[in-house]
Amino acid sequence: MDDGDSTAAGSAPPMLAVNHRPLHVTMVASEAAPFVKSGGLADVVGSLSKALGRLGLRLSLIIPAHRSVLEGRFQIEDTGIRFAVPVSHRMEAGSLLETRLGDAVSVRLIRADRYFDRAGLYGTADGDYPDNAERFVFFSRAALEVLTADPPDILHAHDWQAALSAAFLRADADRYPELRSTRTVFTVHNAAYQGIFWHLDWHLLNLDPRFFAPGYLEFHGSVNFLKSGLVFADAVTTVSPSYAEEVKTPEQGRGLDGVFRERADSLTGILNGIDHEAWNPQSDPFIASTYDPASLAGKRLCKADLQRAFSLPEDPEVLLVGMVSRLASQKGFDILQEALGQLLDRRLQFVLLGSGDRRYQDSLSAAARERPDRIGVRIAFDDALAHRVVAGSDVLLVPSQYEPCGLAQMYALRYGTIPVVRATGGLRDTVQQFDPASGTGNGFVFGPYRAGALVEAIDRTLSAFQRKTEWTALMKNAMAADFSWDGSAPAYLRIYKQLSGK
Repeated sequence: MDDGDSTAAGSAPPMLAVNHRPLHVTMVASEAAPFVKSGGLADVVGSLSKALGRLGLRLSLIIPAHRSVLEGRFQIEDTGIRFAVPVSHRMEAGSLLETRLGDAVSVRLIRADRYFDRAGLYGTADGDYPDNAERFVFFSRAALEVLTADPPDILHAHDWQAALSAAFLRADADRYPELRSTRTVFTVHNAAYQGIFWHLDWHLLNLDPRFFAPGYLEFHGSVNFLKSGLVFADAVTTVSPSYAEEVKTPEQGRGLDGVFRERADSLTGILNGIDHEAWNPQSDPFIASTYDPASLAGKRLCKADLQRAFSLPEDPEVLLVGMVSRLASQKGFDILQEALGQLLDRRLQFVLLGSGDRRYQDSLSAAARERPDRIGVRIAFDDALAHRVVAGSDVLLVPSQYEPCGLAQMYALRYGTIPVVRATGGLRDTVQQFDPASGTGNGFVFGPYRAGALVEAIDRTLSAFQRKTEWTALMKNAMAADFSWDGSAPAYLRIYKQLSGK
């Protein structure tokens, strides 16, 4: 790597300073809020980075310089550093940009416009980009190349797009002698998305053929990027304790349950946190009125604002059910479609913000056209409107078939919006069934993945909603829950210290 202005190293700092330097951790991910976001991965990477920075770590973050990042309102500088990394039989060039996330986090942007100057992060409405394997081979190699000039104690890679950074560091160690002391952590945010590519893409990786084997990256004749992180990382984490157990099963392991079981001694489930600054009903700039547990009047104004935004009748007494979600089977839209007719027989309104599978977009949009007084649908990704949905709804529905962690239900609890969830993954870890007799619990939970179970949970919710004193107590229970990173970030710090010996 050439920074264009190399200088000779000066004298070594005193030994005491070396021994007491902050633990240096570098996150590697394909997206991070607020710079670029397609879902929960970005929220977690961005907010976790800030939380770890507050714990006194030296924290840096490496992400691609996507078009949306370069077009955003960020103070980005060109470092002047240029590099080239191996992709197949050729060397592919890139450059390094830099910005910051708050005061404590340095953000390094890998720029290579032929790979990242695109409208979408991973594809278009018609499907994934056909060169995604090459794009993220390049990104993982580029991240390591950048780190050779400033080796971290810990490289923490996230999901399949960054998994190869941990694999290359071990399987191609001779190329990165400066990083021989760096230890690796790999976080699986969703095992259903593995980055599986056909075997003819193997040449892109420039790895010894022996690694194209079942014990390494081979997966039913294909190359599996997620598996590479599972196999080669020093420690593996998932985004909730329940999900760490579920991925060891055939149902949730998605063909990798055996690998998860093999790594069980190095596998930890750490519940995601949320950014309490960005999601705070007392200061949220996107909502119609701020409020807090001691004064909930503002929530009624937020509800009226949301009803207007979706052209629904302004009725404070009707149960307003909201969803902010990617439209996919994982998120429970198949059972929602089946249940929708029964739900509309109840006294409720329903609003949806999200985008995804066209079949769900079309069917729910059609339902909204048929019942504009009861359903509002916005097919979009709109962060400001997401805040308004969370603040203005009485209930947030999360009927997921599986959910590694889920952030929406934690945002909802913070805003006194009662989650109705299926008992799976992180939903099970964060939402407890409300018990009117004892006054305990913070939401409504159903178990079987069936439309009837969803409807029954909504009926229980409607019953509680009619008893206003009970509902107010439930809202205050919800708002008392603390899912900030204060509880979870130290768990990552413990893993980093164990690996680095610091």
